[in-house]
Amino acid sequence: MKRASARVVILFILIALVFHPVFPGHAAQQTQKAQPAPKAEKADKTEPKLDLKGFDEFAAKLMADWKVPGMAVSVVKGGKVIYAQGFGMKDVKQGLKVTPHTLFAIGSCSKAFTAADMGILVDEGKVAWDKPVRTYLPAFKLYDENAAEHMTPRDLLCHRSGLPRHDLVWYGASFSRKQLFDRLQYLEPSKDFRELWQYQNLMVMTAGYLVGEVAGMNWEDFTRKKIMEPLGMKESNFSVKDSQKTPDYALPYNEKKDKIEVMPFRNIDEIGPAGSINSNVMDMANWVLLNLAKGKFGGKQIVSEASMAQIHSPQMVVQQPLQYKEVLYPSYGMGWMIVPYRGHLMLQHGGGIDGFSALVCFMPQDDFGIVILTNKSATPLTSILNYNICDRLLGLDQIDWSTRIKDAQKKARDAADKAKKEADKDRKAGTKPSHPLEEYVGDYEHPGYGVIMIGKAGDALKVKFNSLEGDLRHYHYDVFEIAGEDDTANRKIAFFADLKGNVNSLSVQLEPSVKDIVFTRTASRAMSEKSFLEKFVGQYDFGGVVATVALKGDNTLTLTVPGQPVYELVPYRGTEFNLKGMQGYSIEFRMDSSGNVIEIISHQPNGAFTAKKK
Repeated sequence: MKRASARVVILFILIALVFHPVFPGHAAQQTQKAQPAPKAEKADKTEPKLDLKGFDEFAAKLMADWKVPGMAVSVVKGGKVIYAQGFGMKDVKQGLKVTPHTLFAIGSCSKAFTAADMGILVDEGKVAWDKPVRTYLPAFKLYDENAAEHMTPRDLLCHRSGLPRHDLVWYGASFSRKQLFDRLQYLEPSKDFRELWQYQNLMVMTAGYLVGEVAGMNWEDFTRKKIMEPLGMKESNFSVKDSQKTPDYALPYNEKKDKIEVMPFRNIDEIGPAGSINSNVMDMANWVLLNLAKGKFGGKQIVSEASMAQIHSPQMVVQQPLQYKEVLYPSYGMGWMIVPYRGHLMLQHGGGIDGFSALVCFMPQDDFGIVILTNKSATPLTSILNYNICDRLLGLDQIDWSTRIKDAQKKARDAADKAKKEADKDRKAGTKPSHPLEEYVGDYEHPGYGVIMIGKAGDALKVKFNSLEGDLRHYHYDVFEIAGEDDTANRKIAFFADLKGNVNSLSVQLEPSVKDIVFTRTASRAMSEKSFLEKFVGQYDFGGVVATVALKGDNTLTLTVPGQPVYELVPYRGTEFNLKGMQGYSIEFRMDSSGNVIEIISHQPNGAFTAKKK
């Protein structure tokens, strides 16, 4: 698993506000055929401006320094595309070069499209920025009822819901967009509503879900019809599955032990409004031109100037330490980070998902914009080159951002290494688990996060959660840690027993800013099958008081005792069922050697009582 645990954090302002991946993948297929090296493409058929003289050589050198396989860059200025160039390889093994039409995942740069979608609905009078989300989505629920009641479309798009990331709810999961929406109510906030800016992909997903529900079509179709088609973004799409059907797409790469390796595409369709768009620098250049022109493109107003003003205006202060004098305190609009760069207003957003890093930027007062797309995970090269192009076009001395960021990374790595050593100082040596390993095996469920499966292979426990699969090694007592080499290695899982001494829950830190997430053990699926349950149906005599066990539907047992309400029996383990809503009460069915049910034992806080089957 990847990027959800303690990790090397590079604390430089706005180097990349990425759509963080959380788990790594496996091998990717390579299907493209060799193509000749492309030439630089200029939409106006002229040579690049003198401002960018020498940039090609500069960019190629930094690509090598930062081990980035492939990249594409476009620059717009004065209402035109003045530069568009591919660099390096989209497929290293096949030797296929990047072109200005090569598709890359743009990750969280997708968020600004969702904000523009909402702006169009505002223009059409179908949505208001500041009416409650429940006006449009009555089923909207959050852990914090006050936040759920007052949350607005504006709040969804500017990261002030009170929720931290909770990315492991969706990353690698198989939930539909509607299922993710329904699970929001089980996710604990870390701050009060509107108290603090906290990056939150699920809220932007909810904004896209709202767009689809109001428009009567899904987010993808609405974005394609209302934005991409008017902008001529014919090569862009909404799924890496679609990218791989095209003749010109980049493979994703990651750096592992100083070696660049191809990795699998990460499909994130269901979280799409927060980051699933795939595009190239030519299509994205038109998107930047739209933003520079305050919602107008090709003489047509796609999004009203009023809505674009809202989207481009600060909505929330981003509380980050000031590290560089050239990059001042940022704020967040809707889908855009807003920050002064060397005294010039900059709007930008980074994006990243497995194997890709992107950045889109525009300077509204200086009338230029930049798109940088790469096929390497979490590289700061996008920000380094973005700042360099800005320096060139603004006529400023070029800052050595590459050296600055390398120094920052080294400090961060040193701090992380020190923190790792400190983390183990409380480990209790010489301890062992309180149960045989087999007793930890089972499925554990959380209503928001889903199911963690604990298995056993040989003498070791295994863990599987969505796309995470790994070994568990004993840490101390009933605490185990995930073994491995990626960013989530050493994440701890603690197991807990109930009053009967059976392992019935586990907790794990899947979101660092809230309490550990608790997963409750689920009973065997067989305990809910009709063929298993129907043999327990019948009457049982408690010394003159006859209780009746009946089958409700095909998968639920009920218990009826004269003068008492009907109790639902919830599968626990083996042939024992808990009474729903009755803490400490359970019914255990006993059978003879032939498998016939002969009695039940009613376990209660004041004792155990036996009833023979009639």
